[in-house]
Amino acid sequence: MKSDRQNARIVQIDANNAGQRIDNFLMNQLKGVPRSHVYQLLRSGQVRVNSGRKKPLYKLKLDDKVRIPPARINSGDTAAIPDTVINLIEASVLFENDELMVINKPSGIAVHSGSGLAFGVIEALKQKHPEQFLELVHRLDRETSGCLLIAKSRNTLTWLHDLFRDEERSGLGKYYLALLAGQWQGSNTINAALKKNVRSGEHMVEVDKEGQHAISHFETQKIYPQYSLVEVKIETGRTHQIRVHAAHAGHPVVGDKKYGDNKANQAAKKIGLKRLFLHASRIELPANQATRNKALIVEAPLSDELQNLLDKLDS
Repeated sequence: MKSDRQNARIVQIDANNAGQRIDNFLMNQLKGVPRSHVYQLLRSGQVRVNSGRKKPLYKLKLDDKVRIPPARINSGDTAAIPDTVINLIEASVLFENDELMVINKPSGIAVHSGSGLAFGVIEALKQKHPEQFLELVHRLDRETSGCLLIAKSRNTLTWLHDLFRDEERSGLGKYYLALLAGQWQGSNTINAALKKNVRSGEHMVEVDKEGQHAISHFETQKIYPQYSLVEVKIETGRTHQIRVHAAHAGHPVVGDKKYGDNKANQAAKKIGLKRLFLHASRIELPANQATRNKALIVEAPLSDELQNLLDKLDS
């Protein structure tokens, strides 16, 4: 992508364009600009009609004055997201209404592009629904699966961000299932601040009293000879929080190549585990207009790979 640095221009609508939807008009005016970006220009108010904002379905009138801002031109280097990925994500929707969406994010797909990744969940959804407001509410590690919240309106995004900023008191509930190395008995709360560092060129998170406040509650679900299945409720959403807290307690998440135990990882790999065993199993939201004024609980089932592994451990 490269930027068109020309100044914004004003186009007065003539008889040839009167009656046309503004989104279609802009597609013709901004040749080569991705459709999703055209809708973003409309949503953000960078496109103006007679100095006011308009929705994509607005039909232009004779002599309307349309402000068209500078826009990115598609130089051919934008990654086309495969239909197989888009279809997988769409098939993973657990809950959806006019205000929000919860998907069971597959392991191995990032939530957004960056750090060498051409696309993620949010780019795939926007490519499929370019006319719809869609924004990530929070993040999951690329290898973590499970409940991921997507806002479908600005007001809902603001409300959900407020919940996440005060997770300990807002009524938000985020629960995970994790398979840990060793035998974790009963309940345990880890209250240990976390700090990001770079070691040998690799970004790491470490327990550090000078870091950010972080609390995780671990509750044992089942004990195996070499592993423990636990449910984790987090009151804060720090980067790699569960993984670092589990490792700090001496029971790292199985399949974790960054903070994990190599021996436990290799043993799990021999019986079929090829990924991190960390899954955002449930999310709870308090009553709000976005949830039709009822508390909302959404659960994400384990993938076949994780469930098959537990079945093998049971047998």
